[in-house]
Amino acid sequence: MHCVYYPPEVGGLESHVHFLCRALVERGHRVDIVTSRSMPNTPPHEIRDGVHVWRTWFPGKSGPGWVAHAGGSIPRALRVSAGCDILHAQAFQSIPPLQVVRAVRRVPLVATLHTSHFLRLAAQRPWRAGLGRLVRSVDAALASSREIASVAESLAPGTSVEPVTNGVDTSVFRRVRPELQPAPEGRARLVVPRRLFAKNGVEHLVRALPRIITEVDAEAVLIGDGPDRARLEALATELGLADRVHFLGARAHEEMPGLLSSGDLAVIPSLMEATSVAALECMACEVPVAASNVGGLPEIVDNQVGDLFAPADPEDLARVVTVLLRRNDLRDLGAHARARVVERWSNRRLVDRHLEIYRELIQRRAAA
Repeated sequence: MHCVYYPPEVGGLESHVHFLCRALVERGHRVDIVTSRSMPNTPPHEIRDGVHVWRTWFPGKSGPGWVAHAGGSIPRALRVSAGCDILHAQAFQSIPPLQVVRAVRRVPLVATLHTSHFLRLAAQRPWRAGLGRLVRSVDAALASSREIASVAESLAPGTSVEPVTNGVDTSVFRRVRPELQPAPEGRARLVVPRRLFAKNGVEHLVRALPRIITEVDAEAVLIGDGPDRARLEALATELGLADRVHFLGARAHEEMPGLLSSGDLAVIPSLMEATSVAALECMACEVPVAASNVGGLPEIVDNQVGDLFAPADPEDLARVVTVLLRRNDLRDLGAHARARVVERWSNRRLVDRHLEIYRELIQRRAAA
């Protein structure tokens, strides 16, 4: 595997790749992942949940930083790939270094296209040809949502891209004892597991909250950090919400089931989204979800597990959240949400499909 970021970095991509790698190890496979040393105190090598994690130099979280990391990671990827059967690039940035490794190792290369960043670049003419070449270059192309798969196929006509929705480890993400103290009696708690970047739309949740609390007693707990935090804290104060919006900052992954289980309703107000791992994790914890009608979110959220609202629209967000909080069957929606994740998007099903793809490619290469 190759992925720019890996735990203890926190995010949907990191969570997806970690649980996929761990589950492959539990099935008896050897997994090495080459990633970046994006957090300064992480070791260059460790075995984490049975996965061999190799971290290489990383100059910074930017386009040039990703390019430099990709090139600098090639020597390590070549060393750890000796004897491997499959190469898997997690996101388009990881395809170029593994193309070099494939040329040496002569084994199949799989790529999974993730994140709204891919969609953003695909909409820009200067990037389209290059991204199309990357999609065509791999032996099997996967995408974390139907939208990403469709866009990728438009960049590389004649290439098939299979949508494989990110999975959730439902043995970890389940309803557990709440991590947080209960809200004041009669008050509903919204959990918002979003890093505080503009594309995640948290500002619109903050702006919607005054409308929500005129109808129902509610508070919001924001789980995540990012460059917009100071601005959002100032906005909450300006709107008189200092006691209604709680900023928890970044929290360790193992804390998340308890934090999510502390909420009555999750809100995912993204402006762009692939398939939201955070939304799936909330659903696995039996928390219904109100989400933006954007990207891959409509593929997982509907009125049987929550509802959708227009992106970047605080009024519609407030309307949907208020209607949901007034319902007396929120727990039933949450139970249905978990059942849906277990049936369609459990990590077990995700790993089954990956192994099918890997074995087919290995057999095809052996027969060539």
